[in-house]
Amino acid sequence: MPRPPIRPHDDLSTMTHRDGGQWILDYLVKTTGREQNFGYDTRKFPPEAKSYRMIPRVQYKVAHHQETMARAAEARGHRETALALYTKAVENYHHGQHALYYDDHPDKIFLYQRLTECYDRVMALSPHRIERIEVPWEGVSIQILLHLTPNATKAPTVLFCHGMDMLKEAVQRPEEYIRRGMNLCAMDGPGQGISNIRKIRVTADNYERAAKAVIEYLNTRTEVDPQRIAVVGSSMGSFWAMRTASTVPQLKAVAVSAACFGGMRGIFQEASPRFKRMFMYMAGLTDEKRFNEMATRMTVLDRAPSITCASLQVIGEYDPLCHLEDGYAVYEQLPTPKEFWVLENDFHATIYGTGNFGGVEPFGFMADWVRDALADRFPKDHARQVLVREKEGAGPYDPPSPGFWYPERAL
Repeated sequence: MPRPPIRPHDDLSTMTHRDGGQWILDYLVKTTGREQNFGYDTRKFPPEAKSYRMIPRVQYKVAHHQETMARAAEARGHRETALALYTKAVENYHHGQHALYYDDHPDKIFLYQRLTECYDRVMALSPHRIERIEVPWEGVSIQILLHLTPNATKAPTVLFCHGMDMLKEAVQRPEEYIRRGMNLCAMDGPGQGISNIRKIRVTADNYERAAKAVIEYLNTRTEVDPQRIAVVGSSMGSFWAMRTASTVPQLKAVAVSAACFGGMRGIFQEASPRFKRMFMYMAGLTDEKRFNEMATRMTVLDRAPSITCASLQVIGEYDPLCHLEDGYAVYEQLPTPKEFWVLENDFHATIYGTGNFGGVEPFGFMADWVRDALADRFPKDHARQVLVREKEGAGPYDPPSPGFWYPERAL
């Protein structure tokens, strides 16, 4: 049986103007172990990955090793160890399949099946209940994972919008919300996770409509308090979460990190070329001119004044995907209780344990803020901006900063 075409952009007419720089990306994968976020020194991929195209096979070996150990631990009755290993295997199978941005690629389908089977075991072994649910939306189905806090009825609930290079099974630390008495719902919106496998394409404005459908479903659940729903987003999810907050007035809070809400120039023209190629695949587009036209309509600045819920933005001071001044312009337009945390000397991966948070991952800090917002702890005129310093101070609990540029920065 002949293989399907798996490299459609070999047609030179469908190449982007940055595809010719693939050799630079390959070199950076080899030397830094990263395909993006080059401001960080830690490797994302092991040294065996010496080019971008090697990532799927290398990550398969890592994930398969973890899955094999997980199944052995589970067979021995060591549930907690098995759960930790299955979780890591899901993450690494995900990184392997994500590097293949082609429809019907047999390796992508295989790796996605492996991560799905591992996540089935995560669901079975999890100390809290997790449900996989199909939500009808515009003639297709959006798949969600609903993490339910134990023994709760009408609990506060968070809808999590993950990044363009993530998927709902790999949402970071759902337990931070669970142990604070909140449910967490993770969705694969258009262009994400299983939606990619199903060829449900993302457009400039359809993600927020899919999120609205998910929120309408959450309203039907007895475990969910419809008066206390928040949306949280990370990376490209920060863009989609802010757009969702401007679309669904029911929401009571929005909190985002690893900003992508200040315009698309940084992510699609200046950062790693894989971002643009990946998003074109997610959108089902091969014509760069058509994609650029779509990207010009991907903005939050014009939506910010219509957001009615409490808002938190967390941004790296030197985030290459969202320049600080662009993110701050969105903050200034918000008419609601709001906070703006700038992580000194940080870049895009504000979701990890940087020195700014004392080496602790920031998920708990953000979950605390969401819980406070859902409890109406912020007055209507609340407006707080803070410089979260890298190696000193009280982190986001520091006093407000007079500004992030000189001369205020020097005060």
